[in-house]
Amino acid sequence: MSDADQPAAADRSRLDPSPTAASGIGACGSIVLARHGEPALSRKIKLDARAYDRWWAAYEAGGILPGQTPPEPLMQAGREAQVLFCSTRRRAIETAEALALARPFIRDAMFVEAPLPAPHTPAFLRLGPKAWGVITRFLWYFGHSAGQESRKAAWARARTVADRLVGEAEAGRDVLVVAHGFFNGMVGVELTRRGWRCVRDRGFRYWSTRRFERP
Repeated sequence: MSDADQPAAADRSRLDPSPTAASGIGACGSIVLARHGEPALSRKIKLDARAYDRWWAAYEAGGILPGQTPPEPLMQAGREAQVLFCSTRRRAIETAEALALARPFIRDAMFVEAPLPAPHTPAFLRLGPKAWGVITRFLWYFGHSAGQESRKAAWARARTVADRLVGEAEAGRDVLVVAHGFFNGMVGVELTRRGWRCVRDRGFRYWSTRRFERP
């Protein structure tokens, strides 16, 4: 599921890891899960279900609102990371670019958000994107996938991602992931199941971070 733009392993080695990280010897690294910056697409509208599907498609394709500055805790995570992963969605890539400080980073479709297919509802039912997001996520969680990635498949993807992040961290590298709110939450659950502990939780808002360490 990796994107074709993913840099080669040789590119990743230029992230300037510490001697400990490069050798894979010493303390276990940390894992920071970050949400992207605020998207440029407005939420101040009312939509029927079909229009929400189109709105979500535009959201998935769009970037972040210009003029934003990453908060210092996230900038610090970017400076400390020897490995930086991001989703292949534009909003995640632009966020990672703001944190990478001109270093290469790894774009991978394994980190994209779980889908939000709207249900079939009457056209007169018009809601804001936030309300539709809550409804569609609830329905998706209980089986409405409309031919897109199911909850079972998304959990399998989250498990694969968690294993990958743990492998990097156990090699002594600090890892930063720039991705999406709900899928980051799923990965966080999987990290917890593997014995990792969330030592700093800044929530799930835009630019937020959750830092995991192994006790």
